[in-house]
Parts: sequence; C-alpha cells; structure tokens
Amino acid sequence: MKRYELSEAQWVRIAPMLPGKASDPGRTALDNRLFVNGVLWVLRSGARWSDLPERYGKYKTVHKRFTRWAAAGVWEGIFTSLARDRDNEYLMIDSSIVRAHAQAATGQKGGSANQALGRSRGGLTSKWHIAVDTFGRPVRFILTGGHVSDAKLAIPLLTGLDARHVLADKAYDSHAILDHVETSRARPVIPQRVCMPRRRDFDPAIYRLRNRIERTIGKLKQLRRVATRYDRLPHNYLATLYLAAIAFWC
Repeated sequence: MKRYELSEAQWVRIAPMLPGKASDPGRTALDNRLFVNGVLWVLRSGARWSDLPERYGKYKTVHKRFTRWAAAGVWEGIFTSLARDRDNEYLMIDSSIVRAHAQAATGQKGGSANQALGRSRGGLTSKWHIAVDTFGRPVRFILTGGHVSDAKLAIPLLTGLDARHVLADKAYDSHAILDHVETSRARPVIPQRVCMPRRRDFDPAIYRLRNRIERTIGKLKQLRRVATRYDRLPHNYLATLYLAAIAFWC
C-alpha cells in the first residue's frame, strides 16, 4: 500500500457503498479504488489537483468526478452509513475554525455567507461544527462561517442523535441547549458558567473524556485540505471532511 492510500480493510468496507458497481444502472466504474486513492492523495498532501501523480489518472477527470460525487451526496452517504454504528453512551460536540485560502473566496455568488465564510481580522475563515461518539468517531459535521457561535449550532448537531450523556465545554452552557439535552433524556455534562443561575450536577470524571473530541479534531486537521479550506463550494469542503472521517470508522 502506497502512502496516503486506502488499506485493504478500508476498501472492503466502503467499496459496496460506491456508485458504479456492476449491479448499478449506468456505466460500471472499474477504477473506483484508484480514484478514491487519488482524491486521498490530494486531501492529505494539500497539493493542487494539477499536481496529482499520473498513476491516478488525469487530474481534471479525477477532480470533476470528485465534485460530481460531492454534489450528489455520495461522500456524505458513505459517511452517514458508517456512522450508523456509533456508540450511544457519550455524545461530544465542539467546533474548529480553519483559514480559508484565497482561492476559496473567488467567484462567489450570493456573498460569503452563502459560501460558509466569515471575515475577521485574520481574513476569511470557516468553522466546522462536529459531533463524535464515545470513541471519538465523527457522526455529524455542519459547516458555517468562522464568525458563527458554537452554541447556535448545538441543537442542529444534537437533533436525532441519541446518547446517555452529552459532553461539551462552557460555550454550550445555555438554557436552550440544556433543555434540548434533557428533553432527549440525556444527561448534560457541561461546566457551568459563573453567570448561569441554573444549578445541576456535574461529573468531572466523565467530562475528562471530552479530550477524545479534541484529539479527533487534531487528527482531522493533520490532513492539509482539512486544516485549510481551498474549496470554493461548501459541499466540496464538506466532502473532504466526510472522506477524512472514513479512517475513524474502518
């Protein structure tokens, strides 16, 4: 196995989920594994698509196919299928800001808000909000501009995901979030802000497990096209997150 490529176990797990199988309508794709490995090479190296090694095929063809699958929800579908096997004891939420490269802001239609970009002193940024299971495996991503608060996306992150405990930092300590967690019959393990009058039990031993989501974010951002957003279209950048998350499930 070459560097950056899928292992045999990973390929066996995701191959049935890819389009282009002999049983699927339309053209049969004989090079799905080569194609996915080519996308992973770009994702992990951070190189331009035009620098894709020739062994993976023509870079324009690989890039076009990647964007077509992103628009069709193929990468999201694979991620969602894998995440169905999540462990429901703990659910952890957090977010991470990434710098947007200049090419991510070119040719915008409808303004930066529609492209999940926010402007600050450091320039344009995006923020991905993430939920992980007990073992730190990603189960949901939401992409926004870098200026959007963590608490605003907490309920969309949690909706539909069952767990016995929900772990988050102080940024998520609000009445609305606590109400949502308790209504779903989960126990919130969120440190209390000084200004918050609502008293509740807090288990510091369980809260220490939250380092698992921090480690997950760190591992994801080791991939250069995750750590910096180069993609102009939000669904293309989200596709890189979905593809990067496969390694946590296979």
